[in-house]
Amino acid sequence: QVQLVESGGGLVQAGGSLRLSCVASGTIVSINTMAWYRQAPGKQRESVATITTGGSTNYANSVKGRFTISRDNAKNTVYLQMNSLKPEDTAVYSCNAGVRISPFTTYEYNAWGQGTQVTVSS
Repeated sequence: QVQLVESGGGLVQAGGSLRLSCVASGTIVSINTMAWYRQAPGKQRESVATITTGGSTNYANSVKGRFTISRDNAKNTVYLQMNSLKPEDTAVYSCNAGVRISPFTTYEYNAWGQGTQVTVSS
């Protein structure tokens, strides 16, 4: 079994910064792509940022230039540095990872964290 646990959410004023962390634990052979998603009240979940094992990144247009995703493969951890936060960034942020759980198959378990609330006040 694989668990993802996020931390770092909270309440911040517009223009402020937060850093989210997500640690993976459990039966892990390797972790492929890691990502951050968010879901605001009444809206669909959307991809915020992704990062591959090699460090290639991709961002939603709405966060480009403000958010930075990074990872520490040795610690099975992905981070999301969020700067210049806006009220529209308010959402529950969840991390996601494709986890290989057996050395005998290329199957990847699609793991999700429980989410952490980010609230940006105007």
